[in-house]
Amino acid sequence: MIRDRGRIKWTSMMLPEHVKMLRDWAQEDQYEKEKQLDEQQLEQLNETILEAMEYNRLVSISYFRHSKYELVIGKVHYWNELGEKLHIIDRFEEIHLIEISAIADVRLAVEW
Repeated sequence: MIRDRGRIKWTSMMLPEHVKMLRDWAQEDQYEKEKQLDEQQLEQLNETILEAMEYNRLVSISYFRHSKYELVIGKVHYWNELGEKLHIIDRFEEIHLIEISAIADVRLAVEW
């Protein structure tokens, strides 16, 4: 029976720069592509955000950051029109600044 160790047996023969490049390349495979929203979806996101601001309700926002999608659950504190950013306060009282153009989905969440 052959006991093949896969990548482990070859890393000792490679330069550290090559190993780093292979790790970076493997990490790039996990990157996601940003989705483009149409007008109807943007209008629905706008209505949900405005409703959450008016009634002080929780929202779950998924947005594109650093080549992947992230999720934040909190209350909309402020909508900065000049900077085009949304200020969200989560349950740990941390402030998240999310660019309006990076938002992929907004949904009303249940209270904690």
